[in-house]
Amino acid sequence: MPDAAPTASPAPATGRVPALYIGHGAPPLLDDPLWSSQLAAWAGDLPRPTAVLIVSAHWESAPISLSASGAPLVYDFGGFDPKYSRMTYRTPDASALAARVAAMMPAGEPVHQHTSRGLDHGAWVPLKVMYPDADVPVLQMSLPTHDPARLLAIGERLRPLRDEGVLVIGSGFLTHGLPFLRDFRIDAEAPAWSQDFDAWAAEALARGDVDELAAYADRAPGLPYAHPTVEHLSPLFVTLGAATRADDPGEQRIDGFWIGLSKRSLQVA
Repeated sequence: MPDAAPTASPAPATGRVPALYIGHGAPPLLDDPLWSSQLAAWAGDLPRPTAVLIVSAHWESAPISLSASGAPLVYDFGGFDPKYSRMTYRTPDASALAARVAAMMPAGEPVHQHTSRGLDHGAWVPLKVMYPDADVPVLQMSLPTHDPARLLAIGERLRPLRDEGVLVIGSGFLTHGLPFLRDFRIDAEAPAWSQDFDAWAAEALARGDVDELAAYADRAPGLPYAHPTVEHLSPLFVTLGAATRADDPGEQRIDGFWIGLSKRSLQVA
């Protein structure tokens, strides 16, 4: 990705910052001018965070695990231009945030501090667009479960971090039926199952209907195709739990499709 022109830094956070659910895409997102510009503009509208806590679809591990500051990136992908596996994203030390997160979890949610695991592409790819100078501390937290109720509770535990300027991000993809795609062009037409699931989720998010979203296994159209496995949907519930009110409709900041998958993304107050 070419170096961006210097821009003025957003104002530092002085109060509660939003929480986000973003679609992160594969590494070629970095070369998509539309989606990259959408993410960059969104980040520019936000108060400058003191740190980022990100939960990515690509780290499923129980108990809750935390990344190690300064550890090499995780290149958890294949079949792309080798340049993506040479990219770096070295951010400031986030060990103080790791200690804070560990202290916030109840006894029933033990926390493991990794010593060598860095950020995976569900974290560093979008953050490389949003904060290209890599000057914000970043901590990644694993997904310990796919149970919406438990993830909402974890998000609620993390909510006070937002008053400290920490940007809580759930990083997934609102539809992720990769095995069922046939056209991998960025502007490919979205399959019906992707469009149907996206429309259902958009309507539920617009109503702030957390119960409907949490019951996706029984209610969402196109589910077996949109999410043959659900790790890309699960981070949404951490974000909703971290909201001031989980049933607040929030603001859907990005919509549309990328290789036929929904890149719909949400900001909650």
